[in-house]
Amino acid sequence: MQLTAPSKISVGFVSLGCPKNLVDAQYMADVLRADGFTLAPAPETADVAIINTCAFIGPAREEALAALRTATGWKKQGPCRAVIATGCLPQRRAAETAALLPEVDAWLGVDGLDEIARVVRKALAGEHGRIEITPQATRLFNPKSSGVIFSSGAYAYLKIAEGCNHACGFCAIPLIRGRQRSRPVAEIVREAESRLAAGMRELTLIAQDVTSYGRDLGAPQPDLCTLLRELEGLGGKFWIRLLYGYPSRVSPELLELMAGSSRICAYLDIPIQHSHPEILRAMRRADSIEAVADLAPRLRRHIPNITLRTTCLVGFPGETEAHFQHLLDYTREAAFDHLGVFPYSSEAGTAAHGLQPAVPAHVAEARQHRLMQAQQAIVTHKLQQRIGTIDEILLEKNLSPEDNIWVGRSRREAPQIDNVVFITGLPGQARPGDFINVEYTDVDGYDMWAQPAGPDMQKQAEGC
Repeated sequence: MQLTAPSKISVGFVSLGCPKNLVDAQYMADVLRADGFTLAPAPETADVAIINTCAFIGPAREEALAALRTATGWKKQGPCRAVIATGCLPQRRAAETAALLPEVDAWLGVDGLDEIARVVRKALAGEHGRIEITPQATRLFNPKSSGVIFSSGAYAYLKIAEGCNHACGFCAIPLIRGRQRSRPVAEIVREAESRLAAGMRELTLIAQDVTSYGRDLGAPQPDLCTLLRELEGLGGKFWIRLLYGYPSRVSPELLELMAGSSRICAYLDIPIQHSHPEILRAMRRADSIEAVADLAPRLRRHIPNITLRTTCLVGFPGETEAHFQHLLDYTREAAFDHLGVFPYSSEAGTAAHGLQPAVPAHVAEARQHRLMQAQQAIVTHKLQQRIGTIDEILLEKNLSPEDNIWVGRSRREAPQIDNVVFITGLPGQARPGDFINVEYTDVDGYDMWAQPAGPDMQKQAEGC
């Protein structure tokens, strides 16, 4: 079953879901390269297609199944010789999904990232339908310092912890990813140094809950502020961004550190899920009620220019029109800069599964639409106010070399999930990873247009 020339075998990745999955895909790519495989420029051209899946809610599973079906089509029509499903979907529902997709060659859970080369070899040698899943995820992986970076711009995701200790009634993440395991500070700093040396200019720290970082580590117990201070000490010009936090874990110490930092973006993604105390209790998030009540004004008192992103869940069992109206009024008053809304998905094994009274799907979807309509008006107003102001932008790529249109982001926008800034009129020596001051000129939906600011305007952008 041993392959004699792995260097001639290419592997391609499709990574679905959140940035944490992308980090896992990067880790597997490093394992495969170390074992002699090469990375294909596109998954459809590879000898082996690896679909790293998400299974958080129903639509994510549907997307994963569609991607796997597409990949098995590559096996019928092109060079693809094997399809491997990895990540959350196998961890959550390997046996039943394997029955639906017998064409998939192997299923590997979240604890088996370092086994990917062995699994690929076995699939190529003819072993079909292999399932490798641990009953509960317990492992923690430290990426190689000089490893693969799959991000599309001058940013890198640093996964600082795995798993989650919260017990939200709707959430399957603890069932999939297990309890929280934090990486050591020294390992994260070492990875950060290598990413900066590779030209990355934004370090985006990610975990199921970054604000709980270190709580599982022994004495002397580090916390998120400990880690941030270590990262701040690294040399060069770069940003640090935090994704994602828990409302009651945003400490005054963290806010004070962010307010006084030139590196840490004044940006927090704090999913509230809901605003009404009755729904939060039903969601098993009662410990967030007090923090949610005044979240936006409290954070803005500490950091006036902070950018706030949140996520809301509508249609949770028992949510009445009055409950939803409370959420709608709350979000209008809070005026979040970025907001995502998801209809409730009943997940087997969670505390809320089968909870009654259920909210009809069409009602939940209508509430999602109403909330997003209100948010669109908020965002349009906020973006219009930025026209004519000066800001610092991190350049990501030249979107249209012929027209010299670049795309970038300010400290207000997280990669992949938020809007972008289109920049025209940049000089020919501009490069991805450059920081440049711009003047906003127009709004385009959720995005903005800008042009380079004149030299006399440079100082206005300091501290943005």
